[in-house]
Amino acid sequence: MKLNQWHFLMVFVLLHRVTGINVTLNNGGFENVIIAINPGIPEDDKIIDSIKDMVKDASSYLFSATEQRFYFKSVKIIIPLTWTPKPEYKRVTTESYDKADIIVADPFLKYGDDPYTLQYGGCGEPGRYIHLTSNFLTNDSMHDVYGPRGRVLVHEWAHLRWGVFDEYNNDAPFYTTGVNQAEATRCSAGITGQYIFRSNTGAARKCKFEYRTQLYEPGCQFIPDKKQTASASIMYMQSLSSAMQFCNKSNHNIKATNMQNKQCNFRSTWEVIMNSSDYASSFPINSPPSAPAISLLQTHDRVVCLVLDVSGSMTTYDRIARLKQAAELFLLQIIETGSWVGIVTFNSYATRQIGLRQITSDSVRESLKNYLPTSAGGGTIICSGVRQGFQVFLEKYTSTEGCEIVLLTDGEDNSVSSCFAEVQSSGSIIHTIALGPNAAKELEMLADMTGGLKFSATDSLDSNGLIDAFSRISSESGDISQQSIQLESKGEIIKRFEWLDGTVSIDKTVGNDTFFLVTWSTANYPPGILIKSPKGKRYTQDNFVIDNTNVRTARLKIPGTAETGDWIYSVQNTHSTEQVLSVTVTSRAASENVIPVTVKSYLNRESNTFPSPIVIYAEVSQGFLPIVGANVTATVESQSGKSVELDLFDDGSGVDILKSDGIYSRYFTVFTENGRYSIKVRVQGKDKIVRRVRRQSHALYVPGYVENGVINLNAPKPEPSEDDIQTDLGSFSRTTSGGSFVMSGVPPGVPPDVFPPSKITDLEVELNEDDEFLLSWTAPGNDYDSGTAERYEIKMSNNPLELRDATFNSATSLNTSGMTPEVAGTKQSFIYKPEEFPKENGTSIYFAIRAIDNSNNVGEASNIARAVLLLAALPPTPSPSANTEGHTTLSLPPTPSPSANTEGHTTLSLPPTPGPTNILSTYVPNNEKNDSMLNQVTMIVIIVCAAAIVICAIISITICCLHKKKTRHHETGM
Repeated sequence: MKLNQWHFLMVFVLLHRVTGINVTLNNGGFENVIIAINPGIPEDDKIIDSIKDMVKDASSYLFSATEQRFYFKSVKIIIPLTWTPKPEYKRVTTESYDKADIIVADPFLKYGDDPYTLQYGGCGEPGRYIHLTSNFLTNDSMHDVYGPRGRVLVHEWAHLRWGVFDEYNNDAPFYTTGVNQAEATRCSAGITGQYIFRSNTGAARKCKFEYRTQLYEPGCQFIPDKKQTASASIMYMQSLSSAMQFCNKSNHNIKATNMQNKQCNFRSTWEVIMNSSDYASSFPINSPPSAPAISLLQTHDRVVCLVLDVSGSMTTYDRIARLKQAAELFLLQIIETGSWVGIVTFNSYATRQIGLRQITSDSVRESLKNYLPTSAGGGTIICSGVRQGFQVFLEKYTSTEGCEIVLLTDGEDNSVSSCFAEVQSSGSIIHTIALGPNAAKELEMLADMTGGLKFSATDSLDSNGLIDAFSRISSESGDISQQSIQLESKGEIIKRFEWLDGTVSIDKTVGNDTFFLVTWSTANYPPGILIKSPKGKRYTQDNFVIDNTNVRTARLKIPGTAETGDWIYSVQNTHSTEQVLSVTVTSRAASENVIPVTVKSYLNRESNTFPSPIVIYAEVSQGFLPIVGANVTATVESQSGKSVELDLFDDGSGVDILKSDGIYSRYFTVFTENGRYSIKVRVQGKDKIVRRVRRQSHALYVPGYVENGVINLNAPKPEPSEDDIQTDLGSFSRTTSGGSFVMSGVPPGVPPDVFPPSKITDLEVELNEDDEFLLSWTAPGNDYDSGTAERYEIKMSNNPLELRDATFNSATSLNTSGMTPEVAGTKQSFIYKPEEFPKENGTSIYFAIRAIDNSNNVGEASNIARAVLLLAALPPTPSPSANTEGHTTLSLPPTPSPSANTEGHTTLSLPPTPGPTNILSTYVPNNEKNDSMLNQVTMIVIIVCAAAIVICAIISITICCLHKKKTRHHETGM
């Protein structure tokens, strides 16, 4: 029966993903697209007007680009509370900044107007959000470098909705196509232009070609022709007027070294879109759609009602006392100043404990905690509590829209569905906390239909799960300066007279309203407590406020801004028997002008069926800058209290799609039972933690255009200084609840080994001078990215499409009998020297690998790596003008001084380049004039000597070529 209930819940959640409050697709029209403006953005009506125009233009462009299948039907713009209210601004309901599809926020650094999409998952998986800046929306000069805003939005929407990737690559802007030949990384290859190098002074010239790398020199830029005949692609350069479609199977550039080819195994963007559920449920629309319906919503003061279960089952496992501990923390430390809070309790019926009161001072917080329950008894009727919560809202407001309920229960209730209709029409958000293993299975449905958060907490006291859940329920307005940030959460069973020790690092981005909360489980008196500040100041239990009831808490508030550095705590169990001790530390931003380091945790799905894995993500950032180099650990706890720890990595292997982007991830497969699993993420940064600009999935900054043979260069892309990017944060600590997920289909007993090794995503290949292919990759595990696989299969082909999963077996196999997989996460390499090898210039050879475990579970085929065979590239005669950098020199007229116009552009006239592939460099001989006074005999001697020198040079070059025979070059940047 329980299994059936979980299956019912799973079906509901999956259906909710299609019909819930998020973006929905209705007959080709995307509805409920949320665009939210950050409260830190100064009020400017131009932003709203620009968003409206952008969405309208994007809808038409999207309709055309998708073969008349998709368009934007309805969009909601969320106006921040800090802006002046207007009659046309309606009240938000379940929408929020944190849940928006598109956010408008200024970058953390001075420079950074690149529109981009934050993508966690791989090919075909949706992104998190699109980020646009206010400058991008209001500064029309941005058109020159990004193109029309509507086109940019379609580019980013394809990232967000369909999980496609960019078709350019700033790290590998060119790729080799043959001897002395290279192309710009792009799709389609039919896009024409010129290759230009711009110096620091602004002077421009044709790019030099490097024989050593067989690519253009570093700093070379591809300048596209303004007028093109190629109609693809939007994911390369949507700014071109001719770019009206996504690259498809017929025009996709499989040789380009871009993320689309790497992540999607050489599938075109349109192929990925065609494989989506959106495409499967769509059909071409005969007539152009109407303009999108755009509505304006404004946020308001946060309004929260705690709806708390006080039924008889809450007396077991000390649940009522633990509820009071956690709810006190919420009232005293978490809920933001200015918010309104009410309290309702329920068992067989509901009781209003106190109506809405605004948090204006610490005394209001203290008074509210006195209304929290201390006793329990009776049955469980969840809907009675929810309805009473609505009534609390209606005592002050005419509507329940936009209000929040925090619903905690531990009991089963078969009548929850009786209030589903009321909940859906309320416009309120319900956050749910399931306490213990028997909480109603329908609880998650209330959160799903309202966009609320979902948590579960076990009766295992040392996990601190209930406190973590309440700590996570902060405002979703986008005003991070007001939010409470959890720095530490640690609990353990401590024997008599032993200690719970730990260190919490307070960094320079936090420190205000810093609280240390100590709880204990058994004794009627507090344990021994000692806190040491970084400068050595000592705090003992005498400095703590001790709760005089049976709640068993001690709280210390650090006055002012807490010292930066490591705070050391020690808590001793002075009770006669063992008991659970826990320490929780929270803080807020150091000031309104300082953006704190934060951690956000997400799952690839909130409901799962065995044997599919769960992917845990943790985004560590300061504003929009990722934090790299941190130690990130996730703890997964089943509803019976069994916990598993695993490290999350940001190394670009396995499920982590991009190295050093501040997103740490890992597969989780240790499913021991059905039901709820909770997630806690801990982050520790030590010493050399750096911040780096995120550079993925953003619209291309176009360096300029060629029009009628004239090169018009845009201003160089502004970049932040290294000092801004590489700021040392020192040590920091963060902890957060990652919510919960529901598991079903787990077989009883010990589950069989059904998990394959993970897909290898970082395969690289290099062809060295000894005719050997050097392959390298990160080892997967036995079960995805854990353990050790048993063996590898490596395949090669001259057709990359043959190396996909469906046709992998038919490709040529390499002998890997002597290759032993290492433990997951280890860098491995393999050298392959073919007995016979094709000698044609520019031959592309592709490789892929997959791992197999000891139960013959076969992993997916890896990304496909490419190597190019190049015969020796000899300089053409006559001898080139000498230089020391290994470059050839183009014959050009003197470069005219660049003329700067008022918009920061540079106009340069150069002879047109015949085409993008005509890149062979020409040499200019140094013709020496003969002295007119030389006699004929002297002339003959000079000619003979010169001829001898030329013959010697030819012989030397020939010997060198015979010795070396050929050179090799591997693809770079991928």
